[in-house]
Amino acid sequence: MTTQLPASIRDLRQSWPRPSAAKPIVVIGAGSIVRDAHLPIYKRLGFPVAGIFDLNPKAARERADAFSIPRVFESIDEAASMRDVVFDVAIPPANIASVLERLPSGAAVLIQKPLGRDLADARQIVAICRDRKLRAAVNFQLRFAPNMLAVKDALERGVFGDVLDVEVRINLHTPWNYWAFLKGVPRLEVLMHSIHYLDLIRSLIGEPRGVYCKGVRHPGMPDYSDTRTSIVLDYGDTIRCSLTMNHAHTFGARHEVSQIKLEGTRGAAIAKMGVNLNYPAGERDTLEIASEDTKGWSDTPLRGSWFLEAFEGPMSNLQRLAASEDSKLVSGVEDALRTMAVVEACYESSAHGATPIPSTP
Repeated sequence: MTTQLPASIRDLRQSWPRPSAAKPIVVIGAGSIVRDAHLPIYKRLGFPVAGIFDLNPKAARERADAFSIPRVFESIDEAASMRDVVFDVAIPPANIASVLERLPSGAAVLIQKPLGRDLADARQIVAICRDRKLRAAVNFQLRFAPNMLAVKDALERGVFGDVLDVEVRINLHTPWNYWAFLKGVPRLEVLMHSIHYLDLIRSLIGEPRGVYCKGVRHPGMPDYSDTRTSIVLDYGDTIRCSLTMNHAHTFGARHEVSQIKLEGTRGAAIAKMGVNLNYPAGERDTLEIASEDTKGWSDTPLRGSWFLEAFEGPMSNLQRLAASEDSKLVSGVEDALRTMAVVEACYESSAHGATPIPSTP
């Protein structure tokens, strides 16, 4: 390991600029992701939260008390009556469209991923955003994790050369019961988890031509659908791109893995996503880079991790767009729709099954 990073990978970008003056935020939804990620980050950044609403008033009051939020709204319509605010809609995917229809025209809104339950939902949500002229982003926050921003910056600097290989490996135990609304849903692993990596890969190397996918259940998790998935993204005949997901590894931490590897003609990167390991406590993220300049692998010091620092980015980008400080949304709904199309292709591929083995004499 080197102690002094070469110039090519020194000072890689790891954060998104903050808005000069953040608008008040109205939070719709008071679930675990709001409690554990959104509100702690808004408090840390000094982003004012004007109020919160949830169908469970007790949860909304608990969040308001814990984070000194001045107002608990009694209804969606009361929350939507606020003006000159940014809406943070952090609710289950089945309810997103009905909430967006009630927000004021032209509002700025951050929508929790995924963009609906399937591609049909996603198309409806995008149509609502277009019709109501909503400035809408989707909270694909992995793009904004410090190590992933650094990888993208290094890629754009030419550190890796031409990309040849992208691989995501997840082998661990995920406590799906942590999210009550996931029990019994027909689509789980790709829609709720691997979607992050599919979205990230799109942001790094562009649109795949197609997918091969197989998702399977686990007998030890009878209340949940696909919990283990293998995905291959088709990027032509020079790039290998694969995702191998096992969320049912219960044999201890020794061989648990949560990483993304990118290799190119000039260099490579391995990034650890620590939050997946012993969720929600997690481990710290890491990033190692090898290139023609490093003469081996170098550890890149990180300013933080996916949880929580990545959650700074989507809201900062949206706030800056609302203030005309950013020209576009990094994860706007139109772009998120293409990620949902890849997810849909994964489920279609899995449902259609493998190519039959030809008979032999």
